[in-house]
Amino acid sequence: MVAKAYTVAFEGVEARLVEVQCAIAPGVPGFALVGLPDKAVSEARERVRAALHSMAIALPAKKITVNLSPADLPKEGSHFDLPIALAVLSAIEVLPRDEIEATVAIGELALDGRLMPVVGALPAAMAAAEHDRSLLCPRASGAEAAWVGAAEVLAAASLSEVVRHYTGQAPLHPAEAGEVARPASPRDLRDVKGQERAKRALEIAAAGRHHLLMVGAPGAGKSMLAARLPGILPPLTPVEALETSMIHSLSGLLDEGGISRERPFREPHHTASMAAIVGGGRGAKPGEVSLAHNGVLFLDEFPEFPRTVLETLRQPLETGEVMVARANAHIRYPCRFLLVAAANPCRCGHLTDPARACSRAPACGDDYLGRISGPLLDRFDLRIDVPPVDYADLDLPASGETSATVARRVEAARARQAARFRDLPDVSVNAEAEGALLEEIAAPDAEGRALIGRVADRFGLSARGYHRVLRLARTIADLDGAASLRLPHIAEALALRLPQLGAQQKSPGARARA
Repeated sequence: MVAKAYTVAFEGVEARLVEVQCAIAPGVPGFALVGLPDKAVSEARERVRAALHSMAIALPAKKITVNLSPADLPKEGSHFDLPIALAVLSAIEVLPRDEIEATVAIGELALDGRLMPVVGALPAAMAAAEHDRSLLCPRASGAEAAWVGAAEVLAAASLSEVVRHYTGQAPLHPAEAGEVARPASPRDLRDVKGQERAKRALEIAAAGRHHLLMVGAPGAGKSMLAARLPGILPPLTPVEALETSMIHSLSGLLDEGGISRERPFREPHHTASMAAIVGGGRGAKPGEVSLAHNGVLFLDEFPEFPRTVLETLRQPLETGEVMVARANAHIRYPCRFLLVAAANPCRCGHLTDPARACSRAPACGDDYLGRISGPLLDRFDLRIDVPPVDYADLDLPASGETSATVARRVEAARARQAARFRDLPDVSVNAEAEGALLEEIAAPDAEGRALIGRVADRFGLSARGYHRVLRLARTIADLDGAASLRLPHIAEALALRLPQLGAQQKSPGARARA
């Protein structure tokens, strides 16, 4: 009779149920592992053998065959150790078969029988709940897996604890869900001297999840501003936290024993490869765009990224998901993120300073920023110039609003959007509104419509640009608590969308209000 245990194989953020079958038959003693295992899974034979030996459990001198079904599904990772050990123990009648078959197990075995933490405990718990089974995992992964709540999670420190549990000697208690507390950010917007216009753009970007491009001289504060964006974003909702944590679980980033409500902030270096940004590599793992899901992706030195990498961002920015296509895998990952990009105006960075600009100015600026294609540039709702701050102003006391004050306005604006889109599962913020929905929620008054028409004629706004101005204006109105769009909202949205208009404002920190 064939003994069975169950585990999962990961395809993106989905965990597919795998049946681990063990048969013991007369023949030449051996331990065969079949079912398309990779190198790490094949090595499980030796880890299981050593772990059982440490518990004084001897394998019979017979032919042991373990099959991982479905056999045509690639199996990767060390988390197959524990289910293989359970299937073997069930086959030699050390553990009860019916209880083992009612469990999904993941875990890596040390040679002395200890259970080591593995990635993917959260999606594994989701799969166990879908199939009405409990989850057995290493103790270090228990708090993460128990957060799902729909499946019983048993967390053990060693294989011997697992054996004592199933034999009734020392039952395991269900694991308790853990949650990482949201830390108080030491970075405050008030630390940024000047740059009131940039701070306003940051607030609007956070409120409506509008993509932001900042162009300015080196040392103007672009990176400093971006680093303070997480401090004004609202915490993840429970649904968002689950989505984001499933991706981080697959990447092994949940190392504090629970789920974080902090929005992710990813800032890859400009030398990052395409696979690192959009996903890929061995096993088609998630890239930075997916690790930033429901959070912020900050790309500093934006034009320095390879053009092929930048162009791959165009589709994820529009659809909110990315398909990682490889010869042996086609994996879809979610990637709804807020893109913040920073760039110098030219290679040397001093295009706007006649005393320091190179001899190729202003052509060098056009060449440098020309690395960003028009279609990609059109996807930035907010485009602002960040002028350098005079050194004399750095000695002035801190001014402006704190991050906590701005965060309260952002959270209130997000709450208005949540109420507005509560019946629309695919829309949660203004940046996702389009078509008839956008026309309904962002219809400007007569003066505003006339203004946007004049600007569109003069500056050649594309259809995408026109709609993005309306989305921006809707977010500005939400921050002001206005029910309808009026001329000041449209005017500010246009000034933040078109840098040439923003430069004409008398005061960089001025903001139009209803």
